[in-house]
Amino acid sequence: ILILERGEPLPATPETRDTRAIFVNGHYRPKEMWREAGGAAFNPGNYYYVGGNSKFYGAVLIRYRKEDFSAMEHFGGVSPAWPFSYEEFEPWYSKAEQLFRVRGTLGEDPTEPFHSIPYAFKPVPDEAPIARARAELKGLGLHPASLPLGVDIDAWLKDGSTGWDAFPNTGQGKVDAQTGPLAAALADPNIRLETGAHVDYLEASPDGRSIAAIHYTQKGAQKTLSPKLVILSAGAVNSAVILLRSPSSDGKGLANSSDQVGRNFMNHNSSAMLAIDPRRRNDAVYQKTLMLNDYYLSDGNGGKPLGNVQLLGKIDGNMLRANVKTVPKFALDFMAGHAVDWYLMCEDLPDPESRIMVDGKDIVMQWRRSNMQSLEGLTKVMRENFRACGYPIVLSRPFDKRTPSHQCGTVRMGDDPGSSPLDPFCRAYDHQNLFVVDGGFLPTSAAVNPALSIAAQALRVAEHIRKTEHAA
Repeated sequence: ILILERGEPLPATPETRDTRAIFVNGHYRPKEMWREAGGAAFNPGNYYYVGGNSKFYGAVLIRYRKEDFSAMEHFGGVSPAWPFSYEEFEPWYSKAEQLFRVRGTLGEDPTEPFHSIPYAFKPVPDEAPIARARAELKGLGLHPASLPLGVDIDAWLKDGSTGWDAFPNTGQGKVDAQTGPLAAALADPNIRLETGAHVDYLEASPDGRSIAAIHYTQKGAQKTLSPKLVILSAGAVNSAVILLRSPSSDGKGLANSSDQVGRNFMNHNSSAMLAIDPRRRNDAVYQKTLMLNDYYLSDGNGGKPLGNVQLLGKIDGNMLRANVKTVPKFALDFMAGHAVDWYLMCEDLPDPESRIMVDGKDIVMQWRRSNMQSLEGLTKVMRENFRACGYPIVLSRPFDKRTPSHQCGTVRMGDDPGSSPLDPFCRAYDHQNLFVVDGGFLPTSAAVNPALSIAAQALRVAEHIRKTEHAA
């Protein structure tokens, strides 16, 4: 088994805990530019290192709720059902939680679905300002709950007193795709990793029914591989791009007889919200231990769903400066030091016209946002809640396309090959030896972080491959 990785290992350098280097100077941002459809170029927030975007993720490893696997009505339309139930998927969630050593607890969140195996580790503890925020929300009759996290907080803090959300993981503090499953896989002598290997396109067999070769560039040299099985896991955008750039008899790219590759692009509708009390300082270091799902399945009054609320990692003046350049630094420092920082996340619905395309060497994003009424409703109700908790100033700012807020849906799975490129085990309907296993397979975005769902499906697909390919 050979793993081709576009990036190189992330080195430990002084920039890894430097908020100015990361958030103001963009030290880790990629050099590439994408384009908006009919619009300007922009620098995406996708990272290319061993471990991918998970090297910088917030390490939130939360399950989709049981209801997310069924069709659900939203303000912007219907979120479609998955091709299998939560009950069928549940054992794989448990396996993924064990693999990523998730810290959490059950019984706090009324939307929490059934767990066949409890969390093996206790949740990351609240710092004093966050324990106070938890108590304030409880005082309103809400149900704040501990975030399930792939973080060894003691190991993380040994390398520096910062949060982990959006910071690169160069040690063992976060369990990410590299420090968790990849490290476990590479213990097998039959599995090998090659870095700096940029996959350019796939080549189909003469009859078009399978993938005959992978063409990639490594250190300026053009290389080719002809494996028995091909598993594409380049992320929702780049997996679609690789398929669209791959030659095909119909000119539409590979795995694309449905004409759905690149379509149904989803990226959570989300905002940052700062609850500020100038009279009380927030001296939390990492902060990100709390979530609220009281508005996940309805608006709190029996109406349509709004979304998930969770803490951001603790911000500082440099992080604010990256987005607010006209305010003096001392004012930003004061604001950050007296704020509790939240992340509001709502479901983006699949739309065939929301899509990733290629134009020569360019990646083109046509993101048609949907269901924005949910984000507006969640913003309104949480502003009211935080003011009721005693925060006189509540500010919010939506995230834009530069932030990869859980990109998904571009090579979705489903029961119908006419509307989905992949079957429910992520095998391409068009090519018997091709699987696509990353955020692209997700038929819905739900309104929670997708990392655990992607990991669980990867384990499910791997077991399926072992059974079917060995039997063959």
